[in-house]
Amino acid sequence: MARKLTLISWNVNGIRAVVKKGFTDFLQEYKPDVLGLQEIKISHATREKVEFDFAHYDECWNPAERPGYSGTATLTTLEPIFTTTKGITGDVEGRVQTLEFDKFYFLNCYFPNANHELSRLRFKEDFNKKFLAHVTRLEKKKPVVVCGDFNVAHQEIDLARPKENVGEPGFTKEERAWADQFVAHGLVDTFRHLHPTKVQYSWWSYRALARERNVGWRIDYFFVSKSFMKHVERAFILDEVTGSDHCPVGITISV
Repeated sequence: MARKLTLISWNVNGIRAVVKKGFTDFLQEYKPDVLGLQEIKISHATREKVEFDFAHYDECWNPAERPGYSGTATLTTLEPIFTTTKGITGDVEGRVQTLEFDKFYFLNCYFPNANHELSRLRFKEDFNKKFLAHVTRLEKKKPVVVCGDFNVAHQEIDLARPKENVGEPGFTKEERAWADQFVAHGLVDTFRHLHPTKVQYSWWSYRALARERNVGWRIDYFFVSKSFMKHVERAFILDEVTGSDHCPVGITISV
């Protein structure tokens, strides 16, 4: 008998900060079976000193080497067969976690920001290339579910002001071309597949009351292998949830 699961992704912009803003209430209300977190901003040393109350969840942490920067974590009620943070060679920024479950791999990813003046665009392009190679290796065994902050708005519908942002970080032709390549590889943007014309965002600047005015970007995604799309029943954006400059996004699957 198939089991229905809720998978959620959220760039929390600091795990300690979001805990102070009702994170445990979020867990209790939405009850994700697997939750991928990005930009946790906590070091291994600090993590060992802080006790979080994430009842009923196993915790997998992948902080960056640089304290207070980047990093990912996954909370899960499902017992993984295998977990690794070694999918991307040379990743010292804690950007990728891979968890193997019975029917799929779960990849929690925090993609690099191209930065102002595009100072990290080449770094990001190299990361993207390595990441797609990692996905390709995994798919030889079973389908993948990829979630996280991709730091790119793929299409014009994915940001409120596309014309004003052409060439800006997150909306360069290089980053969008890579998103095209990701889709061409056979990975499906679950939200856009199920909601072809829906305008909804997952990130807003803290400036100029952007969230209140809904001047946002959709840069947080769930992609799945094409063969796995038949298991996806729902894709959603929880833009009513606050606590970060991003909101959670998710899918419901039946496996």
